[in-house]
Amino acid sequence: MKRRQFVTSSLLAGATLTTTAQAQGTKPAAGNKQVYELRIYEARFGSPQSSIENYLKDALIPAMNRQGAKTVGVFREMGKSDPSKLYVLIPHASMESYATAASRLASDSAFAKASQPYTDLTPDKAAFARYSTSLLSAFDGLPQLIVPAKESRIFEMRTYEGYSEDAVRRKVKMFNVDEIPIFNKVKLNPVFFGEVIAGEHMPCLTYMLTFKDMAERDANWKQFSADADWKRISQAPEYANTVSNIIRVFLEPLAFSQV
Repeated sequence: MKRRQFVTSSLLAGATLTTTAQAQGTKPAAGNKQVYELRIYEARFGSPQSSIENYLKDALIPAMNRQGAKTVGVFREMGKSDPSKLYVLIPHASMESYATAASRLASDSAFAKASQPYTDLTPDKAAFARYSTSLLSAFDGLPQLIVPAKESRIFEMRTYEGYSEDAVRRKVKMFNVDEIPIFNKVKLNPVFFGEVIAGEHMPCLTYMLTFKDMAERDANWKQFSADADWKRISQAPEYANTVSNIIRVFLEPLAFSQV
């Protein structure tokens, strides 16, 4: 019972968000930096994934929408993973908004009613096996989430691990000052950039890009690699040894995803 209460309270923050829905590659208007909550759910063997999907679609996301959060992303991995995983991206207006989410959600009677099928699940029919959570602080260079057009699209999410906190700080600076403008120029289409402040693989940063398909993705990364500005900054001594490992995953949105 305690586990369910924790999942409910921390996943569905009722933050009042000021996200922007703009065309791909367009920098949003300046504003307060968002805090991203990224959850990765691992499926439970023998339980239908529809249990957690219906919970998100019918209860959690509508509750967040009522509180002003209009852009909750829900994704699955492209191809087959074992166990299968579900990614949930929640942009909070601030850390304070995230911290007070539980109390606001607890007073939402419509949410309580809609989530009843989920909370009534018995242990042998649990909706998932486990989940991990990361909190990310948006970059100065991209303070708010960019929502791509609702058309056929895929996503690439990358986590850059650094060998030290200073290495990650220098990589964040590299993105803010030099690299994000190049991404926009060659249409790598940023969705968000965030420095991980709590979660796995620390110290690290995580970012997400979007493309219409893998062919566009491959072509635009090729342009990036050949870009003169990228070649110049990649050799800058101040940015040396900033990334020690890259974790990459390709995602596709579920039908009810708002990103």
